[in-house]
Amino acid sequence: MAHPTYFDVIDHHALLRAFPIGTAFLEGRTRLSRDELHTMQDAQFRTCMKRGWEIPFYRRLWSARGIEPGDINGIADISKLPTYDKTDIMRSVEAYPPFGDFHGMESFSDTLESRPPVILHTTSGTTGTPQPLLFGPKSREVQNILMARAFMLQGLGPGDMVHSVLGFGTVNGGHYVREAINHYTNALLLTAGTGSETPSRKQVHLMNVYGTTVLVGFADYLSKLADVARNEGLEPGTDIPIKLICAAIGGAPRDVLSEAWGGAEVCDFYGVGDTGFIAAEGPEQDGLHIWEDAHFVEIIDPDDLTPADNGQVGNICVTALFKDDIFPNIRFNTNDLSAIETRAGPLDWNLRRLRGFLGRSDDMVKLRGINVYPTAVGEILKLAGDNTGEFFCRVQQTDGRDNMIVAVESAAAPSDWSGLAEQFRSLLRQKIGVDFSVELVAPGDLEPLTKINSRQKPVRLADDRPKVP
Repeated sequence: MAHPTYFDVIDHHALLRAFPIGTAFLEGRTRLSRDELHTMQDAQFRTCMKRGWEIPFYRRLWSARGIEPGDINGIADISKLPTYDKTDIMRSVEAYPPFGDFHGMESFSDTLESRPPVILHTTSGTTGTPQPLLFGPKSREVQNILMARAFMLQGLGPGDMVHSVLGFGTVNGGHYVREAINHYTNALLLTAGTGSETPSRKQVHLMNVYGTTVLVGFADYLSKLADVARNEGLEPGTDIPIKLICAAIGGAPRDVLSEAWGGAEVCDFYGVGDTGFIAAEGPEQDGLHIWEDAHFVEIIDPDDLTPADNGQVGNICVTALFKDDIFPNIRFNTNDLSAIETRAGPLDWNLRRLRGFLGRSDDMVKLRGINVYPTAVGEILKLAGDNTGEFFCRVQQTDGRDNMIVAVESAAAPSDWSGLAEQFRSLLRQKIGVDFSVELVAPGDLEPLTKINSRQKPVRLADDRPKVP
């Protein structure tokens, strides 16, 4: 038999029955009881564990904790398993180059005839060396379905003109959007990518020409594009009739982004390259609904990695219950911070909700006993006014004392910078409880540091302190 193609090894109709979208999702999965969800998750988890024991990475990880096959009797025992994060994946890559031993490709056969086609991407490298990401057709298409589910829930409909600024190249964000919208919706998609792939000026003119109604991407760059549009004589909301922005907000003020685009609806989402979309807001904008038919999400303490109480901020730890082919994710510690919402939402759904992305625990800087997150700094500055929203934090050590310098872009006259810097410094000290140094720079000066035009997620932190051996 010839090697199976990508389409030979997946059944789209079966996947859509297992992970419904649109009306089928609204009338079915949102109405499941917690007991029904538990039963569904437990069955999926057992399949993932069976697959995990076939993969050297997991055998090594679990055996080091004294765990043997049969010790984990369903999803109720999941907290007995150790977590892993990108550091463990990169150690695997270093020990078994170039792809590591976490994916399970070698478990099919020596001839490759029985192995499904494998999709290769990498992470963006925001927190270090890019990590290889590998997907089988089943897990890839489920990830696309879950993304389409989110966009449709937020208001994407047939005939919408979608403009995505998520990057292409080796990273997978833009490819996810292209596959999700083209495979599972009846919208049109323009795959613009980042500013380095399609210059910002060209992007806003393309939006005008094609009548873009939906934007997809990260809030930072989408906010910048609104300014670019106005500089080009195009008025967001009229010349570019945006009705909906599906954005990873990441602490950015929602109302500011909405106003920048003429009052468009703004809906948040959360996902990571390894697992795809995990949770998304609906139009009620009250927490991100977790796709619990596809993911088991835990919040764990960033220090001791034990389960946190509902409402407590901690690391998002994800088990992708559908990934039982290539690169399973079983208790993946994302190091992204969030919390489970404890308030009752306006919808009578039984899906739990995430509070949203609240920063990264591995980006946290401790200054004089205070935990400081760059995302919190940016959120405060954006609310302050008299700045473009672009900032960069640099941590240095002087005479044994840690200091953070916050550079902020401002369009104000340079003669006003001294007073504004002191205002920003006072506001940050008041909100965060620790003193910073603040420097103002002209619009655009921080781009070489943040790389906002070339990266999906701009760089916001540089730690120049001496490395401890």
